[in-house]
Amino acid sequence: MLTHINIRNFAIADAVEVEFGPGMSVLTGETGAGKSILIDALGLVLGDRADNSVIRHGSERAEISVDFDIRHHAAATDWLQDHELDADDACQLRRIINRAGRSRGFINNQPVPLQSLRELGERLVDIHGQHEHQSLLHAAVQRQLLDTFAGHAALVADSAGRYRAWAATRDALEQAQQAGEDRDAHIDLLRYQVQELDALGLEQEEIDHLGHDHDRLANAEQLLAACQQGVERLNTETGTSAFQLVSTTLGELEELSRLDQRLETTTGLLNEIMVLVQECADGLRGYTEGLEIDPGRLRQLEERMGVLHDQARKHHCRPEALPEIHERLQEELDSLENADRDLAELQSRLEHQAGDYQQTAQQLSAGRVKAARKFGKQVSADMQQLGMPGGVFEIRVNHDTDRSFSPHGMDRIEFMTSANPGQPPGPLAKVASGGELSRISLAIQVICLKGEHIPTLIFDEVDTGIGGGVAEIVGQKLRALGEDRQVFCVTHLPQVAALANRQLQVSKLTGDDTTRTRVRPLDEAERIDELARMLGGVRITRQTRNHAREMLAQGRQATRVAVGSNSFDPS
Repeated sequence: MLTHINIRNFAIADAVEVEFGPGMSVLTGETGAGKSILIDALGLVLGDRADNSVIRHGSERAEISVDFDIRHHAAATDWLQDHELDADDACQLRRIINRAGRSRGFINNQPVPLQSLRELGERLVDIHGQHEHQSLLHAAVQRQLLDTFAGHAALVADSAGRYRAWAATRDALEQAQQAGEDRDAHIDLLRYQVQELDALGLEQEEIDHLGHDHDRLANAEQLLAACQQGVERLNTETGTSAFQLVSTTLGELEELSRLDQRLETTTGLLNEIMVLVQECADGLRGYTEGLEIDPGRLRQLEERMGVLHDQARKHHCRPEALPEIHERLQEELDSLENADRDLAELQSRLEHQAGDYQQTAQQLSAGRVKAARKFGKQVSADMQQLGMPGGVFEIRVNHDTDRSFSPHGMDRIEFMTSANPGQPPGPLAKVASGGELSRISLAIQVICLKGEHIPTLIFDEVDTGIGGGVAEIVGQKLRALGEDRQVFCVTHLPQVAALANRQLQVSKLTGDDTTRTRVRPLDEAERIDELARMLGGVRITRQTRNHAREMLAQGRQATRVAVGSNSFDPS
């Protein structure tokens, strides 16, 4: 929901700041006061193109910022999170247009391209009227509206899922077929590489020990000399050794411990040391006896390591990675050698998935045809009430079996209308005028009220060419739409304005050779005055004011208009 707009130096608006609430709001004012300034400014902050002609005379830049409450709007929240622009529940869009021609956009104070403003804006606001945000003219939106009316959410999701499965298999088949073009040459290379690695007889355990064995043999003489010297130092029959020194010290202290028992702890430790020294000496003797100096074995190891390093260089890896590469190359070779079988399996799966998809697409199309008839009748009935007597609305659903598969089925859906009796229906985008398009859109939005929707709707020129009872019906439908969404309407009809939850007056102030626009909310007394002006023009009588007061009182008692069923019952 739009909660706030701040406009600076845009067109004739020097400083406009307005707070908004839920329900239906109308913007009223004298012709030329600038009622469309708010909508134009909102369009810019939603990503419309702009040049420096929109900047107020005498200013260097125009700036528009808007705030939205998105606490209950999952589509906008998800988009912000996906683009890492979320900031709790805040959603602020800002646009700056400089005199030099540069334009900048911001979402939650982070700079973004205009495309991002457009993408997020399409989830927040839908502007109906003579404006580029007329989403009703887009084929995708027409399809979504029909599916929403028909209650096709599950069926559309099923169609999309089957399409994705079919597309994944199609891509896999294309890749397999493309790989087959140079498959033979690649198989020959893989066979050669696998045979080379097979000949090595590689085992991961051998690679893990090869380096250690080589280092031991290469340094065998140094190891032998150090161990023999260690044996002599620890325990030797000739000369002085650690064992002899500890033994002598132990003998002396054992004699003295008879005189002082406190030495018994030390003598106990010396006994343990003698045992450990003897075990160390025995261990080193055993090691030296088993240590081999084998130049022939050393040469074998060096040759083996050389071969492994040569293979590692070929495969751009370390020697310890060769077993893993061997396994991967073998798997790739097996896969390519079985490619013919895989191609046949993929082709069979693709045909089966295509049949499943087409069956779902046909089911979806049948549902659309049935829903289109009911939808067209309801919109046509509303057109009679909305100042288009004899108007007809149709939805054409063309199921094209030759059409490329898509997530949304195989239908071409087009909204058709004729606002005048006797004229054949034509495409909505080509036939309907701005005012007619707005009123048709209004009827569709009310009918689809309970479906997925954009939270803020703006209607411009919905009352063009109508008056009296038709204007009141337009107001009632807008009021009904405002029960579930936020609705804004620029109007010059008091019948519409009287039904709004709140009214904003747009006025143009002149003085000191300047002109500026002011927008302000009206209280009850001011609303009566404004409605009286809209009713009576320049001269406002007591009778006119009483009429305005009566219209406002009736508007407060307005309840939601019965619009029939809001969803399609296929039964």
